[in-house]
Amino acid sequence: MNTTLKTDITVKDICDGFVYNELEGKGLFGLSGKLTIQPEYQRNYIYASDGGKKEMAVIESVLKEYPIGLIYFNKISDNNLEVLDGQQRITSLGRFVADKFAIKDENDMEQYFSGMAEDKKAKILETKLLIYECEGTESQIKEWFKTINISGVPLVAQELLNAIYSGPFVTLGKEEFSNSQNANIQKWSAYIKGSVNRQAFFERALDWVSKGNIDDYMSIHRYDKNIDELKTYFNSVIDWISSVFTDVESEMCGLEWGHLYEQYHQKAYNPTKVSAEVHKLYADPYIKNRKGIFEFILGGSVDTKLLEVRIFDEATKKTIYTTQTTKAKKKGKSNCPHCALGHDTNKEKIWSLAEMDADHVEAWSKGGATSIKNCEMLCKTHNRAKGNR
Repeated sequence: MNTTLKTDITVKDICDGFVYNELEGKGLFGLSGKLTIQPEYQRNYIYASDGGKKEMAVIESVLKEYPIGLIYFNKISDNNLEVLDGQQRITSLGRFVADKFAIKDENDMEQYFSGMAEDKKAKILETKLLIYECEGTESQIKEWFKTINISGVPLVAQELLNAIYSGPFVTLGKEEFSNSQNANIQKWSAYIKGSVNRQAFFERALDWVSKGNIDDYMSIHRYDKNIDELKTYFNSVIDWISSVFTDVESEMCGLEWGHLYEQYHQKAYNPTKVSAEVHKLYADPYIKNRKGIFEFILGGSVDTKLLEVRIFDEATKKTIYTTQTTKAKKKGKSNCPHCALGHDTNKEKIWSLAEMDADHVEAWSKGGATSIKNCEMLCKTHNRAKGNR
């Protein structure tokens, strides 16, 4: 890859023809339209996501004549450049000059570019940037891009995949799933964890439709002119969740809904009964893992391991162990009720406390409480064999 250092390009040059589109994924432009600031493989603009601290820092650095670092352009042709590294900084400069945000002046007052003193405006616009123009093959450019770490904010996995498989499919996907102006984001956020700007929703949509093989799916569909399959599958999962679980709970966010959809969407559920069961389980003080409630219900309310039902405390175990052992010794039988009923060598065996587990006499899944009255000590073998019977 060949590189050429350019030292005569100013902020004014960069901002000439600058277009900032609130709909991420559409591309940003500068240098009189010659420069594509956000090519397909670039991440979304994220410097405004922390309350604007990073973008304000860029402007303050320019005003204080601090260097803002090297910027790299990919030279497509003599009249076509795209930002390889520096998108966040360039966009911050363009957004400020376009009055999209303000900085604090020495009196801690908000100040937009249009309201600044002329000398400060000139200082910003006349600042020269250190820019390398790079020329190379697509694979060379993408490999270089993968190594970029901008201001301590490394690329996430999906941002790297967007870079590797840039093309019409990624462009359309980002327009749909990486667009913070999409009215559906709020609904999706109930089930998907992460930031739209950091590709969390796009990644999840791809994960669901590809059954976890995102890399392969993006490679196959890289040049597709539509994302119909992706959107249809994604919406099918979302619609299924919201139809089965009519109440939206915070613990729903981040669950493996794609996997659950594949496993259970062909089963019939009564939303009213499901809602009642969710409320019942949420009110149960013995459940430690509320996130497991939804898969527990989908699976027929059988696998109590999903709920991490609170176990008996040590004091209860010792009390029941002492009571059972005392009675067993008097009868000459095993202190494990199940062993005592058997016909093998363990029929009269007295197990140590460490060799036994506490168990619900009446299974928790069948209404049994985690209380001393519903506790019995079984040898580990019989406890494991009992399950929820």
